[in-house]
Amino acid sequence: MNLVELNKIATAMVAPGKGILAADESGGTIKKRFDAIGVDSTENNRRDYRELLFRSAKAMSERISGVILFDETIRQKGADGTPLVRVIEQAGSIPGIKVDKGAKPLAFSPGETITEGLDGLRERLIEYRDLGARFCKWRAVIDIGPGIPSYNCISANAHALARYAALCQEQSLVPIVEPEVLMDGDHDIARCEEVTEFVLKTVFQELYYAKVQLEGMVLKPNMVVPGKKCAKQASDMEIAEKTLRVLKACVPASVPGIAFLSGGQSDVEATARLDVMNKIGGVPWNLTFSYGRALQAAPQKAWSGKTENREKAQTAFAHRAEMNGLATLGKWTRELEKKAA
Repeated sequence: MNLVELNKIATAMVAPGKGILAADESGGTIKKRFDAIGVDSTENNRRDYRELLFRSAKAMSERISGVILFDETIRQKGADGTPLVRVIEQAGSIPGIKVDKGAKPLAFSPGETITEGLDGLRERLIEYRDLGARFCKWRAVIDIGPGIPSYNCISANAHALARYAALCQEQSLVPIVEPEVLMDGDHDIARCEEVTEFVLKTVFQELYYAKVQLEGMVLKPNMVVPGKKCAKQASDMEIAEKTLRVLKACVPASVPGIAFLSGGQSDVEATARLDVMNKIGGVPWNLTFSYGRALQAAPQKAWSGKTENREKAQTAFAHRAEMNGLATLGKWTRELEKKAA
C-alpha cells in the first residue's frame, strides 16, 4: 500500500468546488428511475444515459471529482468505442466502483440488514483496479424504528465496512466508507443525531482495529435529519449544526474529506444544507457531496430516453453540478439557483 498515493487520490476526490457523482445504481434501482421517465432499462439505454453525463464536458471537468460506477458500467464502451472509464479520465475525473453486493436481512434481527460482498472481494478489487478504478464504495444501511437499530446491526455493519476498507487499501484503492442512517420513518432529528453518533463512533473504532489508514479514505455519511414522516421537520441551519456537531465528535481530523449522501432529500435541500455547513466552517475536513438522485433526477427527466434531448439533459446536469460545487465553497444562494434554472 502506498499511503502517499492513496492520500493524493482521496484529497482529489474531495477537492474544494468539486464532488462525486454516484452513478452506481443497481439494476433494480435504475429500472425504477427509467420507469418513471418511460424508458426501457436496456443495457444500451443505461449506457447512453450514463455516457451523456460523463460527456458533459464543463460539469465533469469543473465540478465532478470522481464517478462511482456499477459493475456493468465499468466494463462498457461509449457509442464511439471508447471505454467509459477512459471518457471519465479524459474529463479530468477519477473512476471508482461500487463493490458491495447489497443489503440482505440480518439473521434474528427483524427490520435490519447487513451488507454482503466480502467473499471474493480481494480478487474483484484486483480486477476493478486493472479495469481503471482508483477508488471503491461500500454502503451499510442502518434503519431507525421501534427497538432498532440494535447493537448487533451497527456492530456487524461497521465490522464489514472496516474489512472492506482494509482490503481496498491493500490493493491501493481508496475506500469510500458509507454508513447510511436512513431518513425513512417518523423519528425526530434528536433520534437521528443519537443513532448517527453511535454508528460513526463504532465505524471508526472498527477501522482502527482493521488498521485502515484514515488519510487514505473518504467518509460518506448521512446528514442528521428528521425522518420523512416526522411531524416536526427541521431548518437547514439546525440540520447543518447538528450534523457538524456529530462529525466533530466522531471523525478524526486525519480523514481528508467528507462527501455527504443525499439520502432522499430533494435536489435543492441537499445543496442548501451542504452550503450552510460550509458557510459555518471551522472543521478540519473538506465537506463535499457524493450525490446520485440529487444530481441526476433533473437530467433524467430532461433526457427521457430521447437522443434529441441529450443537450438539454447535459444542461440540467451541469446546473446541478454547478450548484453543488458552489455549496462546497459556501457560495450557493437561492437567487443563483433560480437564475440558473
